[in-house]
Amino acid sequence: MSAGVTFPAGFTAAGVSAGVKPSGAADLALLVGAPGTSVAGLFTTNRVLAAPVTLSRERIAAGRGTAVVVNSGQANAATGERGAADARRIVEAAAAVAGIPVDDMLACSTGVIGEPVHLPEVVEAMPALGAALGPDGGRAFADAIMTTDTVAKTAEASSGPYRVGGAAKGVGMISPNLATMLAFVTTDAAVAPADLAGLAHDRLKPRFTALTVDGCTSTNDTVLLFASGAADQGPVGPADRAWAALADAVEEVGAALAAQLIRDAEGVTTVTLVEVEGAPSDGDARTIAKAVADSPLVKTAVFGSDPNPGRILQAVGASGVEVSPSLIDVWVGDTPVARGGVIPPAYFAADGLRGSAERAMREPEVLLRVRVGEGPGRSRVLGCDLSYAYVEINGEYTT
Repeated sequence: MSAGVTFPAGFTAAGVSAGVKPSGAADLALLVGAPGTSVAGLFTTNRVLAAPVTLSRERIAAGRGTAVVVNSGQANAATGERGAADARRIVEAAAAVAGIPVDDMLACSTGVIGEPVHLPEVVEAMPALGAALGPDGGRAFADAIMTTDTVAKTAEASSGPYRVGGAAKGVGMISPNLATMLAFVTTDAAVAPADLAGLAHDRLKPRFTALTVDGCTSTNDTVLLFASGAADQGPVGPADRAWAALADAVEEVGAALAAQLIRDAEGVTTVTLVEVEGAPSDGDARTIAKAVADSPLVKTAVFGSDPNPGRILQAVGASGVEVSPSLIDVWVGDTPVARGGVIPPAYFAADGLRGSAERAMREPEVLLRVRVGEGPGRSRVLGCDLSYAYVEINGEYTT
């Protein structure tokens, strides 16, 4: 069984049921780093911020944070001053059972927006959560942070003397700029906060911002990267020989978690890989890739295994990036379905390109490749189809 966040030395974790979820499933989690643990955070760009996002962001900016408490079931967003007070009370109770200063406890919440946290149940469950803390609690932590996820998501990697682990949740309200996604990555390397922030920005952010399920950016998006220093190898930074390998391991864990998130997206039947090249810049390529991956017409075409290159061309042209139609080439899998912005007659011929493209669309992962010119910009976005099940899940989310 994967240890996830407790794979590296210097971390304990736990997950218990506070009775918040009607199902009785685990809904309260705790991750604690050894004394001296440093942390970096990435947060949602949504201006409607959940209370725990504000709390955690402020504490990290002040140089604090060695642990995090997570409740699932309520997002504690759009809850006003009550939500802020509830977040403070939760971290106070969590810090007490973890035996750390209250300012070193961060918070995350996930679930229904607007519903106040079930504070009495959460606080009452804290002693049991603290008693369950241990170095083998990574899987329990991953289980307790889930909402509509169908499976727990964990990952591990090694780099010389260092270990990296992680856990994540999130299957809907996911768009680049993070998501209704919580992700926690840990390492036993000793990394200064500033270097850790750079590592999170350079290696984790690109992986998690390349995800899109439904084009909706959540109020609660949080990615936390903790470094315990428990490997006892001394500080490591960008100037050290071991840094590149450590950074690669952090990115490997981030990529593994991102892949698990998209495969478990709400109602997903097919994962879509959108690759764009030849754009004026990487940012332009990412904008185009996101426009294709987020297009409801492209997403429903993927669900129906209908290659329909006109929908892809439409999404590229509507992306807002200045492109020349005569330079747009599109492939579905290995099949060219548009050249120079034109869908060739061979596409519609009997036993022609359409049949080959349809077969590619029936794969569990569909590659849509777009070239828009000869520029240096390129990007890759992970998306998925839009199924009947997605509509059903979100049409009944609060009922």
